[in-house]
Amino acid sequence: MKEILFPDGFLWGAATASYQIEGAWNEDGKGESVWDHVSHNTKLVQNRETGDLACDHYHRYKEDVNIMKEIGLNAYRFSVSWPRIFHSGKDKINPKGVEFYDKLVNELLQNGIEPMITLYHWDLPLSLQAIGGWESRDVVNAYVEYATFMFDHYGDRVKKWITFNEPLVFTFWFYSLGLYNGKRNTRGGIIASLNVNTAHARAIAAYRQSRNSDGQIGIALNLSHVYPENNSELDSKAAKYVDGRDNRWFLDPIIKASYPSDIIENLKERYSIPPILKEDLILLEDNPIDFLGINNYSCTRVRAEKPEDTTFSRKFIIREKIEGKQYSEMDWEVCPEGFYDLLVRVDKDYGHPLIYITENGMACKDTKFEDGIVQDDDRINYLKLYLEAAHQAIDDGVNLRGYFVWSLIDNFEWTSGYSKRFGLIRVNHGTQERIWKKSALWYRDVIKTNGFSI
Repeated sequence: MKEILFPDGFLWGAATASYQIEGAWNEDGKGESVWDHVSHNTKLVQNRETGDLACDHYHRYKEDVNIMKEIGLNAYRFSVSWPRIFHSGKDKINPKGVEFYDKLVNELLQNGIEPMITLYHWDLPLSLQAIGGWESRDVVNAYVEYATFMFDHYGDRVKKWITFNEPLVFTFWFYSLGLYNGKRNTRGGIIASLNVNTAHARAIAAYRQSRNSDGQIGIALNLSHVYPENNSELDSKAAKYVDGRDNRWFLDPIIKASYPSDIIENLKERYSIPPILKEDLILLEDNPIDFLGINNYSCTRVRAEKPEDTTFSRKFIIREKIEGKQYSEMDWEVCPEGFYDLLVRVDKDYGHPLIYITENGMACKDTKFEDGIVQDDDRINYLKLYLEAAHQAIDDGVNLRGYFVWSLIDNFEWTSGYSKRFGLIRVNHGTQERIWKKSALWYRDVIKTNGFSI
């Protein structure tokens, strides 16, 4: 038996996102978001399901905070619905929306749980999408107005902030999917990613200038270690490209105030992207992050059959399952070695940043019950493997200070609707009953002892 013990003061948390759990999509002055529009007006979501009710967290937040307290969480990462604060994205504040997050933050603090707020987890006000979305500098201006209000109003109580969650997803992927207007627009997604990085830097500047600038601010990037299928020149070239597009394109500007030259050349050639503005790079350089949030679930494996495969596409990412490997209900490989390699690589290549794991978890079937508890041993095994890898990374010098399970409760999983369950707590989406899973009990013990045995 081996004891895995984490450093004193290690932050143990769980994470959620506003559209995925809150419901109350049109209550108390909330405006419509792009995800309200997607779920109501497209066929992109499985079973045409919506986040209209989701987990009804808007009305049940006290029950959910009590569950957090029972698990023993000392931190909770959640996102704020921008159109709940500004109905139309800017100018006029919605007091009922402000009041909801006041009550949530206060409830967390009263129960000894530190709030970590994500300002943007994909629910852009629909009115701002109508003027160009993240391709528009006007939307960047509106975001900075929203962020400034949040810092000024909640910053006396909230000391950990995240500017954006997974810009790779809501720029490159969602634009390529045609999520926003039904038209695939890869070039628009690239431009959006540049604007989001500028918005991030400007938000940090606003935080530094706010009256409540005594906390930490960072960003949550979804990062994945990339492995070539073999050591062939083509596979290695493909792996470098995928790493550049999915990882370095976002890490480099945030931490190094530059963009990877190999990816810039590729995108200029294929998509005629505009030159990157010098003033944007200066903004990034002048406004460094206090911490890097890493969201990781799996690793990426690639192969290339011909030179032209190494282009802006995903066709060389290996989709078929590898014999002997475990996979989640999302068909994502259980890959703790990729988690370790990613942490060590980021530490080495990006100057030993302070890191929080802002999302990590596993979607499981969760169909077996015993004494009213969901028997999710596969999730427990996953969490053990990944936490063991995290612990090894800490032993090897990585500056990892905290870990947030995705997710606290089963929720609306974007285009998968309610078909995938990531939660430590099961939600019956018909009755809204919260049902404990074995993994929640296991995680409670981990937090209590600051570690576990293997």
